[in-house]
Amino acid sequence: MRRGRHDAVTTQVNGGPHVVVIGGGFGGLTLVRELARARRRGRLRARITLVDRHNHHTFQPLLYQVATAGLQPQDVGISLRAILRRHGIEIRLGTVTGVDATRHVVTLSDGSELAYDRLVLAVGAITEDFGVPGVAEHAFGLKSLPEATTLRNELLRRFEEVSADRARSDDGTLTFVIAGGGPTGVELAGALAELVDLVVRRDHPTLDLERVRIVLVEPRAQLLGGFSARSGRAALDGLRRRGVDVRLGVGIAGVAADHVELTDGEVVPTRSVVWAAGVAASPLAAALGVELDRGRRVPVDDHLRVRGLDDVFAIGDLAAAIGADDRPLPQVAPVAIQQARHVARVLVDEAAGRPTRSFRYRDKGAMATIGRAAAVAELPGRVRLRGLVAWVAWLLLHLLMLVGFRNRVAVLLSWVWNYATYDHSARLILDQREAATAETARGPVPRSWAV
Repeated sequence: MRRGRHDAVTTQVNGGPHVVVIGGGFGGLTLVRELARARRRGRLRARITLVDRHNHHTFQPLLYQVATAGLQPQDVGISLRAILRRHGIEIRLGTVTGVDATRHVVTLSDGSELAYDRLVLAVGAITEDFGVPGVAEHAFGLKSLPEATTLRNELLRRFEEVSADRARSDDGTLTFVIAGGGPTGVELAGALAELVDLVVRRDHPTLDLERVRIVLVEPRAQLLGGFSARSGRAALDGLRRRGVDVRLGVGIAGVAADHVELTDGEVVPTRSVVWAAGVAASPLAAALGVELDRGRRVPVDDHLRVRGLDDVFAIGDLAAAIGADDRPLPQVAPVAIQQARHVARVLVDEAAGRPTRSFRYRDKGAMATIGRAAAVAELPGRVRLRGLVAWVAWLLLHLLMLVGFRNRVAVLLSWVWNYATYDHSARLILDQREAATAETARGPVPRSWAV
């Protein structure tokens, strides 16, 4: 019997293997649900454990709407236990820091170990700063609910600061810089422009909103680099009509607390920089002890096994799976979902003694919204949609992809309200740092649990 330091246990359960899935994002959540479905149908005997550092699944494509007060955090997040409680999936809250493929155990940040027979890494990606000085210290990220709510707090606080002191209008407080012209950057820029024009204008009627600058910086010559040039131009025109200052062919050379320096030498005063310029594979990839590709992603074979480790699979942003064009597949949700379903089939086929098929990704297209009633969509068969039709298609697709009926209803109602009233109702400044200090008669007292 294999045992780890604290709680690694025998993995064989009723003759079935212990499948451990790390990560409750699109890939990991899809995989454990597919495995649970196969187990209910008698096609698989296995114990299934999902490990994640958060207790919830996050619908990342809509985080920018949380950041711009269009949606509540709970609209795009749902408890993993709520999703999986009827599936017989064990859930472990924790951060995996290491993998011992020889002993078949993973190590968690609390020092405990979890044994596995089959391991699937679906840990996603982290923000890639490309070595630009100051990004980690001063820029806002947008990959988690805490980051989205923190950004919302800061965006709303900027307008309150200028309302209290009009001299702040000229020191960069009302300048917002977004780094990266991919879907996240474009969607955030459009949503922020509409927040200012439709909501802030009414909330702060005495502010001179002509002082507000939204600057979108993209080093390449086109927005939405994975789309056609025509879609890129449509995004560019749509953002400029909304007052966004789009800089193409210009990157960020450095970020400070009160300004950014662009690669063309210009210095832009700002206290709000959002980094949406790229992603990198999770640092957990380095713990596998295998040679990584240039993007620090894990090389996998045609069945999505980590090369050299027969019992370990990698899917989603972590996996350097090669597509039909001999290039690594993009780090997007549809790839992770399709890979998760493939690994589930591989595990079921292995259990039945059947040969396994190679993974083939089917590109179902891409979409990006520019703002109210404006979007671009590129679908298989060279179908290109723009404007209102593309926007409606974008809305429907994201509603279908959301996990949980309550979340779908909540998001739909919020979208209807926002569209009908030109309002964003989720504009609360909720700073968790406030709770770290107790206000008492003898003065502020730091709370021990916040230290």
